[in-house]
Amino acid sequence: MTRDAYADRCEELFAVGGFSETRRAAEAGLEESGPDPVLYRWLGLAHAAEDDDDHDAEAEKAYEAGLAQWPDDLGLLVSYLELCLRADTWTYPGRAARVERLKERIAALAPAGSPEAAQVEDALGWAGRGYWQDVRERTAAARKDRAALTSHSADVAEALGRGARVSADAEDVRAAEVAAALELLAGPWRAPLRLVIRHRAAAYATAAVLVFATNKALVLSGVVSYSVWGWIWFVPLLLAESKLRQARRLARQRVIAAMEARHAGVVAADWIPPGAAPTR
Repeated sequence: MTRDAYADRCEELFAVGGFSETRRAAEAGLEESGPDPVLYRWLGLAHAAEDDDDHDAEAEKAYEAGLAQWPDDLGLLVSYLELCLRADTWTYPGRAARVERLKERIAALAPAGSPEAAQVEDALGWAGRGYWQDVRERTAAARKDRAALTSHSADVAEALGRGARVSADAEDVRAAEVAAALELLAGPWRAPLRLVIRHRAAAYATAAVLVFATNKALVLSGVVSYSVWGWIWFVPLLLAESKLRQARRLARQRVIAAMEARHAGVVAADWIPPGAAPTR
């Protein structure tokens, strides 16, 4: 397999969150095809994406191994800079101290207005955030996740409405998420959860009314002076959302497995037994 083929495989797997699979593909490419700056970059990115100290150390090794042979590779330099900007100054002073050197090197290689220069500016803006900017960033991330979950819920509701028919494409993440949700919501005991998902907005509105009415009734009846028991009406909604989140995780695993199966099939098709004559 060519280096470009391994790089394409890394890109596919990374895009769907298959970070360990991306690392395996990059390592296989480096072992088979020899050193390559793009594969070193994917190896580093797949380690850095785990957001773990040990993985950050491995990402640094990958970037340094690549830069030792290609010191002017902008992809490696920018990725290494992003890793160093994330480093805690007290815990990893050496990594944090490399920021200025990397910035100077990138500035010399990437003119203003280039994609690499824009990426550096984005990374520097992220590193210079204050407390309230961090809060806003986390809030925006939570909103994005919530929007994704709402969109997923709408897809599942549509599939339930049309008789649970979904795309047969095993590598379509959105279709795989719907298929996994339908699987997890199957069965008579999960009928209330399916009802909640099919009428999500009405379910939330009804639950809010029931929460207020239940708490108010308990207080007025003298049973309790303050009640939070009404919030139990939100339990079915939370269970339904839990199933949707579980389905999204399961779908990603299945898509990654399908990609790896396709990649393995390509490798098997390209393999020529020793002594056999090539067919093409």
